[in-house]
Amino acid sequence: MSITDRTTPPLQTSLWINAPQPVTLDGLRGRVVVLHAFQMLCPGCVSHGLPQALRIHRLFPEEQVAVIGLHTVFEHHDVMGPEALRVFLHEYRIPFPVGVDRADPGGSVPMTMKDYGLRGTPSLVVFDRDSRVRLMHFGQIDDLQLGAVIGQLLAEASAQPKVDAADRATHQTDASVCAGGVCAVHA
Repeated sequence: MSITDRTTPPLQTSLWINAPQPVTLDGLRGRVVVLHAFQMLCPGCVSHGLPQALRIHRLFPEEQVAVIGLHTVFEHHDVMGPEALRVFLHEYRIPFPVGVDRADPGGSVPMTMKDYGLRGTPSLVVFDRDSRVRLMHFGQIDDLQLGAVIGQLLAEASAQPKVDAADRATHQTDASVCAGGVCAVHA
C-alpha cells in the first residue's frame, strides 16, 4: 500500500456510463472520492474490487463519499468495448458512474492509468475532499482498512477550523504527518 498527499491529474476518459454528464474531480470537490480501476475480465476486480466499491457506495452518503469506477483496459481490447461494458455493468448492477479510460494512441497503457502510475487492476485510489490522492493501492485491500482511511478523511474535513477567504493566506492547512500507514492533515 502506498499513501501520498499530492494533487492528481484530471481523469482522462472517453465515455461515462451511469452518469448524466462527464465526471471530474473538480466536480466532486468537497467529497471523499473512492476510484476503483478495473477490467471486466479481471478475476480480482469481479470477486473483490467491484463488490467492495458497491459496499462503499451503499454504506456512505453520496454527498460525503463519491464512488466512481474506471474501466482501464490494457489487454483483450477487442472484447472489452463500451457495449460489452454496458452489459457487464447492468448484469452486475453497478449503479455508480464508470468512466472508460482513454486509450493512448502511442501505447498499450490507457492515459489515466499511466498518469496515475497504476500498476494493474484492481487498483484503488482515494482522494480527500480537496481532490488530493491520499491512498493508492494495487490489488485487494481489506474493507476495514479502507473504511478506516475513508473515516479519517471524513473526520479531517469536519475537524479543520473554518477559515474565511481573508484569513486563508495566514492559516497553513497543507502540512501532513504520516505515521502507521496513515497520513493526516494538521492545521
